[in-house]
Amino acid sequence: MSIGSRPFHYTRAIVRHIPDTLADNALRMNEPASPIDLERARQQHANYVCQLRQLVPDVLVLPGDDSQPDCVFVEDPVVVCGNVALVCRMAPESRRSEAAVLKAAVESLGLLTVEMTEPALMDGGDVLFTGREFFVGLSSRTNQDGVEFLASVFSQYKATSIRVLDSLHLKSLATMAGDDVIAIADNPAGRQTWKDISHLAAFQYTPLWIPDFGAANVVYINGCILHRSSREFPASAQVFKSLNCPTREVENSELSKVDGALTCCSVLIN
Repeated sequence: MSIGSRPFHYTRAIVRHIPDTLADNALRMNEPASPIDLERARQQHANYVCQLRQLVPDVLVLPGDDSQPDCVFVEDPVVVCGNVALVCRMAPESRRSEAAVLKAAVESLGLLTVEMTEPALMDGGDVLFTGREFFVGLSSRTNQDGVEFLASVFSQYKATSIRVLDSLHLKSLATMAGDDVIAIADNPAGRQTWKDISHLAAFQYTPLWIPDFGAANVVYINGCILHRSSREFPASAQVFKSLNCPTREVENSELSKVDGALTCCSVLIN
């Protein structure tokens, strides 16, 4: 199976449990309007994992670690493409110990690993792989050295920098929602992101405009779109339900209070 022919067909996924320290110590751009309900967060995450188990044959569940309050967000420490995993050097020093855990996990599954070195910085949440090329967000977490490091590791694909505006990560604003379809937040930052992507892309993509900022982050996996629930974002959920493909809903109200999105919580392996 080649990446080029079936880029969003996954056979494995990696997730981690939520640590007890997440509510008080996880990083966040802004203080949430209400405190995190840790029990509810775990219920929502358990449902997320359940949905993944129904979509991929093998889900590896790693334990949480109270010394790593952000560890549930496994997307950030590692970027996987084919049989190679790029172990990221994350900007927040409080998160760098997470990388060793994810490195060991992907190696246990037989992947080759390459460790990013300074001065490169990157969060996996800034890396959008379209199946044809990479778009990488330049954000508070990812620098141009990180983009160039990724480009050298996955040299068979073009890697293009995209400015990230008013958001933590590129994938806060744009995610794949089908073959050559990109879900885009329908707000000023999202519209600028689409303008940049469409101008710089080597291939053509179709935008899927999502009315709610928090709903533009979706997981496109094995022909199915995993998206935020209709109870949270009814207008956006209706957009996904109108598509000619299977969809599944999950709630993510609690992890979103610390900037956690759906793609953040899993590493998908082709």
